[in-house]
Amino acid sequence: MKKLEETNAAAIAAEFLRARRKAGSPAMGMVLTLVVVAPEDEAEEAMDVARAAAHDHPARILGVVLGDGRGRAHIEAEVGTGAGHPGETALIRLRGAVVKHAESVVLPLLLPDSPVVVWWWGDVGPDDPSSDPLGRLATRRITDLGTEASPRSKAAQRRYAHYAPGDTDFAWTRLTLWRATLAAVLDQHPAKVTAVRVSSERGHPSAALLRAWLSHCLKLDVELVASEGPAVTEVMLETVQGPITISRPDGREASLATPGRPERPVSLRIRELPELLSEELQHLDADEIYELTIQKLLDLEGAS
Repeated sequence: MKKLEETNAAAIAAEFLRARRKAGSPAMGMVLTLVVVAPEDEAEEAMDVARAAAHDHPARILGVVLGDGRGRAHIEAEVGTGAGHPGETALIRLRGAVVKHAESVVLPLLLPDSPVVVWWWGDVGPDDPSSDPLGRLATRRITDLGTEASPRSKAAQRRYAHYAPGDTDFAWTRLTLWRATLAAVLDQHPAKVTAVRVSSERGHPSAALLRAWLSHCLKLDVELVASEGPAVTEVMLETVQGPITISRPDGREASLATPGRPERPVSLRIRELPELLSEELQHLDADEIYELTIQKLLDLEGAS
């Protein structure tokens, strides 16, 4: 990694070119630009997650640390290629007046004619990602309500209310395996569902989204009850033939119980951040199901 002090976007771009030539690979086969916004004390961890996720999606990864916005503009960067990552990385630290204009530094560094994804690490995401200066550069905008933001929290309500096509949140990505399993079960057991119960640790945002998704799909009121966790622990579908239950009490091993059949294991483990980010990098178009689920969630919360 090459460290650049008192630098600018042109110098960072020149260092990318120099590093590519030194590596003997002028094109690098990169398919997108991933912008990672993170606080200073977690920036290295966020970059490690981004590099791991980008193994299957060669990318130019631009880490952005927004420091103190007071005083003289200052930009420094650590730039490199390779090091176990099939692309390029730059961790860019901004201080002073330039903090309010981070997009002016990032824009010249985007790969031409390719998608742009902005991911806000942890709880640093804006209420309105599509209107954020960096978010406006992106095809896809990823935030993370985490595992403790109640659907009635101000952060969740503001973010859902400001949804725009291209937005997504890891609270939704964490449900992919649940939704796939439930869809497969309902295909295999087409009996009419008469009641639904979702069990989850209290205040988990993924549970609220799962409740809204099931309510939208099945056109039923879905009961949400508290459990010890971790995360979503059980979904029970009551049918005219008997209950269908998917249970994951420990976050690792899950089991499926259906009427007239023996209980069997299903793959439903809690996934780590690199897997969640890698999944989102595969889907760069707007998620219509997520949008419909948010609309349903806002309806449910408004009615309760």
